[in-house]
Amino acid sequence: MKKKEMIALLLAGGQGSRLGVLTAKKAKPAVSFGGKYRMIDFPMSNCINSGVDTVGVLTQYEPLLLNRHIGIGIAWDLDRRSGGVTILAPHVKGEQGEWYSGTANAIFQNIDYIDAYSPEYVLILSGDHIYKMDYSKMLDFHKKNHCDATIAVREVTMEEAGRFGIMNTREGDSIYEFEEKPKTPKSNLASMGNYIFTWSKLREALIADNKIHNDSDFGKHIIPRMLSENQILFAYRFSDYWKDVGTIETYWAANMDLIKTLPDFNLYDDFWRIYTDSDHQPPQYTGPNSDVRTSLLAEGCEVYGAVYNSVLGPGVFVDEGAVIRDSIIMEDCRIGRNSRLERSIVDEGAQVGADVVIGQGEIIPNEDKPNVYNTGITVVGENSSVPDGVTIGKNCVIYGKTEYSDFESGRLESGKSILHEQEVIQ
Repeated sequence: MKKKEMIALLLAGGQGSRLGVLTAKKAKPAVSFGGKYRMIDFPMSNCINSGVDTVGVLTQYEPLLLNRHIGIGIAWDLDRRSGGVTILAPHVKGEQGEWYSGTANAIFQNIDYIDAYSPEYVLILSGDHIYKMDYSKMLDFHKKNHCDATIAVREVTMEEAGRFGIMNTREGDSIYEFEEKPKTPKSNLASMGNYIFTWSKLREALIADNKIHNDSDFGKHIIPRMLSENQILFAYRFSDYWKDVGTIETYWAANMDLIKTLPDFNLYDDFWRIYTDSDHQPPQYTGPNSDVRTSLLAEGCEVYGAVYNSVLGPGVFVDEGAVIRDSIIMEDCRIGRNSRLERSIVDEGAQVGADVVIGQGEIIPNEDKPNVYNTGITVVGENSSVPDGVTIGKNCVIYGKTEYSDFESGRLESGKSILHEQEVIQ
């Protein structure tokens, strides 16, 4: 195996439970974003744009769609004999196998994969953040400061700091303390979950910590261990666009960032392209009576109605008289004639009938999952169907093939759910 200076490990096994039914049948990094992309496209594209050509993707929860999307890495120029992309699922070693039980435990279980490349440095990334970052600059910073570990950070407000892992630093940004979601933060440098480690140092820490914690985690265990041993850790400041789309609201808001006249995040920058594996589609088509404003339409969309401030994925069909506002409609969805959708997310392959109203009423938190659906956004799950002529409120959830008889007097009041597949995880 050819020796590599640095290889990347993408942590892509998370369920993303705060995204509700969007992750019922797929891992969070496989969720669609920005029309034709998936979340994992961003760190994958960052790797190849940064010159990192060896990437291990650690999968666990509902990996089928993610594995199919990544394939052999052709879309990212990672179909290589030496290096390239490798899917790293939990596997049996000797007489036993075990699930990944923590971020660092997942890396520990793949020490043999890393050792095969004899890297000097290992780049650890989350597979579900939206951003563009040149990891080669972070590596230069790591080398310049002779670091054992470099942790990418962003400045947040002091009010927000309590929601993050916070790095407390000396002058020059050397780290002396890590605090996980502190009640009274001393600093506003929030960890992005991106790390560069000198492999020899991380390898020692992983082996030692695994003897103590079977759920070894970077934030809880590895970083505090390295600090306690007086190893050299630095914070690498990143100030460009970055979003952890961990909730329904932040996922919706990050998509809405894309449609501004001067977007906060430009998907179509030729200098730093975002690559994805997608089927070839015909061009978008807008009918003679259609009206599309301040929206992003992926290839293959067919619009005969009105679309305002929305993001449409490939192959979406919007029938005559339909009006879509402030919504995300994913790949291969169909919106029926004269339907009206507002602040809605419609997952891949869903069908919304004619004369349907979605997003009308008061903002009442969902009675089953108030911590997930609480900002007024209604979600229709993957491959679900909504019958003609029904009205659906805010913070509602539809999952499965529904019939008119499922709706009392043709209505689903705000905060209610219809879940036809019992195994769905909200």
